[in-house]
Amino acid sequence: MNSIAAAKQIRELSLRLVHKARASHIASALSISDLLGVLVANPKLLNLQSISDPNRDRLLLSKGHACVALYSALYIKGFFEKSDLFTYGEDFSIFMNHASHYVPGVEFSTGALGHALPVSCGKALACKLKGETWHTFVVMSDGELQEGSNWEAILFANQFRLNNLTICIDYNNMQSLTSVDNTISLQPLAAKLESFGWKVFELDGHNHDDIHCALLESKSQIVPCALILKTIKGKGVSFMESSIGWHYKSPSDFELEMALKELNAL
Repeated sequence: MNSIAAAKQIRELSLRLVHKARASHIASALSISDLLGVLVANPKLLNLQSISDPNRDRLLLSKGHACVALYSALYIKGFFEKSDLFTYGEDFSIFMNHASHYVPGVEFSTGALGHALPVSCGKALACKLKGETWHTFVVMSDGELQEGSNWEAILFANQFRLNNLTICIDYNNMQSLTSVDNTISLQPLAAKLESFGWKVFELDGHNHDDIHCALLESKSQIVPCALILKTIKGKGVSFMESSIGWHYKSPSDFELEMALKELNAL
């Protein structure tokens, strides 16, 4: 499966899952679908064939509220059956409404923002100390960079030259009920990260070729890398794009049908 097809399937599954569970955060899942599509479609970028393989790459979703996109990506990789995936949000299901490590392929439970990067720094350092060669990727939101724990981790990663660590920042400039700029502006984000010793790539977060090239280049650097992915929240469904209400809203039957038609998924 190529990355375009993978991203489309991630979007379709995410919409169906959120609708079935009457859950929320669909717009957050749609904005990272292209990134995840590129990752799961390219084993040379992300070696994630088996969760039991000690040499697998690690993929952590720090913005755990967008878990339906990660669950859908892991389903595409064959980690579980579709019938299991569609227990999402049900009582006693391991497929919880925030990323859960009980789900095969999920490295770390996330939901409280600002936790995955510090944990990933520990993983990347352990990898180096053991002389191993796997890579750790962290998918983050822009708003969670307002958390101090992330900046401590960013300092740590540079101190120990964790060039086996790449963070992918979903920069859609929206959080909860307003914009990132209106809450606490991160700008100039690229310059800040560079001043902390990181290699930074700024790119269109929906351009698969650009994402692929930046991820590939990030794996050959001598310092930790950050991809600032300029994205549109709700990307792929016109009436959800850049609409703050879709952070918490669940699509109705009619809205699901319209969204799937736009994705040509019916």
